[in-house]
Amino acid sequence: MIRKLEFHINELENMKKYPKDLFYIGNYKLLEKRKISIVGTRRPNSYAKEFTHKLSSKLSNSGFCIISGAALGVDAIAHNAAGAANTIAVVANGLDIRYPSVNKNLISNIEREGLILSAYKEGEKARNYTFVLRNEIVVALGEILIVTQADEKSGTLTSIEYALKMGKKVYTIPHRLNESIGTQKLIKEGLIEVIYDIDEFIESLGVQIKPQILDEVLLYCESNPSYDEAFAKYSNKIFEYELEGKIKVENGKIFVI
Repeated sequence: MIRKLEFHINELENMKKYPKDLFYIGNYKLLEKRKISIVGTRRPNSYAKEFTHKLSSKLSNSGFCIISGAALGVDAIAHNAAGAANTIAVVANGLDIRYPSVNKNLISNIEREGLILSAYKEGEKARNYTFVLRNEIVVALGEILIVTQADEKSGTLTSIEYALKMGKKVYTIPHRLNESIGTQKLIKEGLIEVIYDIDEFIESLGVQIKPQILDEVLLYCESNPSYDEAFAKYSNKIFEYELEGKIKVENGKIFVI
């Protein structure tokens, strides 16, 4: 169900102008978590794809909610790696429209388990100017911005400009000299920092890296399935893990402790 957001989001005070309206589907309480924005090209190379996935997954596992724009490429990878229950997608159209259509399953999953935000009413289609506002909201919501790949004339560079004007730190990943020219230039100018080691980077944000979960049941529960789904799959194991304090149940969903 599409609802109008009735409370103020402090992070959006960093924008040039606070959005007139905000509409949402999903779990608005994700806005209360520490949040990191991850964006980039719609056509990432294989290296950027792998790094984006690892980075988003580890940040999500460490307690950060991942924000992006539900676009092709880096955005979709960041959302998927974070898990639908721990990601916020900001879209450039009314929430009754799933755009881009190739990401409709991703968007549907986030609607059910995470949070979809838009500054546009139902029926409003994505246009050039709606993407501009969408990008500014994505940047404003995160405490930092990570750009995993951006070409020399990429629209992602505008997001970096927003972040720097808002006083936010911007990070990227190391590329070969002829790749991600947009971020390479900004590194040279000293405007953005480079993530060389994911674990060290996350620890620099003031959190401890969670050990990798090898238990099949706990690994499944990391996706925050419903209790009924988990019980149907693993039966009494779910009950045992709850008694042992390995998992907890809130609002019908399972969370790993």
